[in-house]
This record gives sequence, structure tokens and C-alpha cells, in this order.
Amino acid sequence: MFDLNSPIFKIVSTVGMLVMALAVIFIRMKTSHRPVTVKKIIIPPLGMTTGFIMFIEPQVHIPILWGVIAFLVGWFIFSYPLIRGTKFEKVNGQIFIQRSRSFIYILLGLLTVRLLLHGYIESYISIPQTASLFFLLAYGMITHWRFAMYRQYQQITRPELML
Repeated sequence: MFDLNSPIFKIVSTVGMLVMALAVIFIRMKTSHRPVTVKKIIIPPLGMTTGFIMFIEPQVHIPILWGVIAFLVGWFIFSYPLIRGTKFEKVNGQIFIQRSRSFIYILLGLLTVRLLLHGYIESYISIPQTASLFFLLAYGMITHWRFAMYRQYQQITRPELML
């Protein structure tokens, strides 16, 4: 097969990560023109849940404490700028995400921090283990962000209480 710790694999995985991150930014910019629905809020974390299948492979196994810490860092730290940068607005009875230039900068900033952390952590543990840590971090981040989006969506769509 091939060596997962080879310099070529590191370069290819970094370039792949950058391409995916830029694709997310591009898709995010396009979706701001479409109404938001509960389905569109919930599907990303549900789809990402399939990534847990990777833990079948022994090379990605990490201590449970590391996994919990990675998830919590994503949940409490990395999700915060995304939650703060996502606001909804009601236009003609439909809910849209407000366009925000800061959101692109938030995503680029998170990508930069992730790349720096990835390079640092990768020097101490294997690439597959690093991937599992960053998957858990991203899962915590996206799940918390989408949960907050769902709550905000419910507040906007809830009928006004009649007094």
C-alpha cells in the first residue's frame, strides 16, 4: 500500500483539506441566497456522523480522553465564532442567513488555526490519529453551531404570543 506518514501523503492531505475548506466557503456564499429550513440546518451534522465509521480502523484509535477533549474544544471554542457570525433575517415570510463578510474571515481564521494545530499535533502522533482528533473537533464545532442555528431559527419562526 502506501506509507501514511510519508511527506507526500502529508502534502496531499493538506492540499485536500485546503480544497475542501475553500469549497465550503464557496458553497456557503451561494447558500446565503436560498431560504433556510430545518432540514438544511440538521442534515450537515447528521451526514458528518457517518465519519465515525473511521474508528473501525485501528490506525485512527486514540485515547477516549483525547477524543472527549477534541470534541469539547470544537464545541466550546471553535464553534463560538461561527455562532456569533450567523444571524437570520425574515424576508417575505422566509428565513435567510444574513450575508456577512466577517463569516468568510471567520472560516479562513478557523482554517488557519486548524492548519497550525494540525502541523503541531502531527509531529507527536500519527497522521490517522491526527485525522481522528480533528474530525472530533470539527464534529463538536459543527454540531454546536447547527444546534445554535436551530434554536435561533425556532425563535424567528415561532408565532408571536398574543397578549
